[in-house]
Amino acid sequence: MMSLSIFLGAYPPEIRERFLATQSLVASLLPDAEQVLDLPAKMLAFTYGTGYKDMICVLIPSRNGLKLSFSQGAILSNNTQLLEGNGKKSRYVEIKNITMLQNPELQKLIRKALIIYNEQKR
Repeated sequence: MMSLSIFLGAYPPEIRERFLATQSLVASLLPDAEQVLDLPAKMLAFTYGTGYKDMICVLIPSRNGLKLSFSQGAILSNNTQLLEGNGKKSRYVEIKNITMLQNPELQKLIRKALIIYNEQKR
């Protein structure tokens, strides 16, 4: 399997830096989540199982940016207008810079995504 560093090698340095910082934040807020690199989809998933229903969020790098996409984003509160997109289920946050990661509202979204997941598992 391809390593994360090789995968990230395809992206500009500022995207790699933003990706790694976001990965670290998400990992700290989703205890015991498995990180699965999906090469065909060009994303890193944070999941508690094997299927889409167990996925909390994904990091999607591109040459121009980084998205943190929530699989149940449509359910998350968007009072702060951080969430974008209009998918049936998913929504994403454009991670424009590393300082965004200190935004308590972003951290709340990640925590809330885990709460929603746990509630749906009951």
